[in-house]
Amino acid sequence: MTREFDAELEQRLVRYAAVDSQSDGASPTSPSTERQLDMARMLEAELKEMGAEDVTITAYGAVLATVPATAEGDLPVVGLLAHVDTAPAFNATGVKPVVHRGYNGGDITFADAPALKLSPENSPYLAEKVGEDIITASGTTLLGGDDKAGVAIIMTAARHLLANPAIPHGRIRLAFTPDEEIGRGVDAKLPKDLGADFAYTFDGSKPGEIEYESFSADGAVVKVTGVAAHPGWAKDKLVNALHLAAKIVMTLPHVTMTPETTDGREGFIHLVEMKGQAAACELQFILRDFERDGLEAKGALLRQVCETVAATEPKAEITCEIRPQYRNMRYWLEKDMTPVELARNAVRDAGMEPVSVPIRGGTDGSRLTEMGVPTPNVFTGMQEIHGPLEWISVQDMAKATEVCLNIVRRVAEA
Repeated sequence: MTREFDAELEQRLVRYAAVDSQSDGASPTSPSTERQLDMARMLEAELKEMGAEDVTITAYGAVLATVPATAEGDLPVVGLLAHVDTAPAFNATGVKPVVHRGYNGGDITFADAPALKLSPENSPYLAEKVGEDIITASGTTLLGGDDKAGVAIIMTAARHLLANPAIPHGRIRLAFTPDEEIGRGVDAKLPKDLGADFAYTFDGSKPGEIEYESFSADGAVVKVTGVAAHPGWAKDKLVNALHLAAKIVMTLPHVTMTPETTDGREGFIHLVEMKGQAAACELQFILRDFERDGLEAKGALLRQVCETVAATEPKAEITCEIRPQYRNMRYWLEKDMTPVELARNAVRDAGMEPVSVPIRGGTDGSRLTEMGVPTPNVFTGMQEIHGPLEWISVQDMAKATEVCLNIVRRVAEA
């Protein structure tokens, strides 16, 4: 069954990935960048062309649409979600997707970055993809499969259902959200606008993965204000904010609590940006832990470090503001695992064994679940995301499309 979707999935991902839709955490607007609306408008036009109903772009930049029910009865409304933005972590301008057909098991090279190499040595899962069609970027950008692979999967499944009304299913609501990568993908209005009893984000990795546990997450902004002075006459006057910021960074645990030193269920404190001058500077952190008390402890540690450094220089001012981003969706989903079990059975129907591992990150489903719409996460196949080695197998995307169709079929049969 899956081979029938390969060409469509490839064409969609190549088309979508070429659109620059990177989000910007420093922007106060919603969506954070105008370029995300380029992607939204493309999807709006395609949804209308394929016959979807209620197609709209909301004021906060989400694309919503309906695949009307073909089965009778009072069936649950299922939501299918993916995000249109790509991560600010790496260049996403001028993406040139490249399709490597029938991967031969060796090194994949990049036209625009000859020194770059993708191989089973630096991406072990690639060794399992011999003979499959691999999509990468050209070496100087990320691909954007996170989460345009999810967009392509949902659009392909929706097109298939709309073209085949004999397939029984309940009402399906589609949502393509902006700003997921900066933690602002779920607007306060989205749960009501979506109108789903439960939903699924297609924003995961390896085939078979059904995730219902994510990090809990906070964001922190530390501001350091020093005392400005001409460096030639600065003795006993200048208080260098950059030096104090460096002390904060170096006082935090580096061996046990950063992303590069943790895995599994270990959380971290991650410095993502530092900007400013000697007079004043700002540091942005993300705090992650699977448990609420662990997250709270990391926030307390960051505050303590800031207070300790501030005490060494009374003429400086150091503030630390911590804001919640999302919470582990397990806290809500474990109370009713019905959506998770539906997805697991849909994976089994596709000939795979479901795997549930904690997400060392978050999805729009984390916030949606917290806001009352249970939303587990489903695999797409995307690998090595947020960097130039990003890749995905077309055949893995096809497996995800089959699982998507199996989910809506199982809901109709329940």
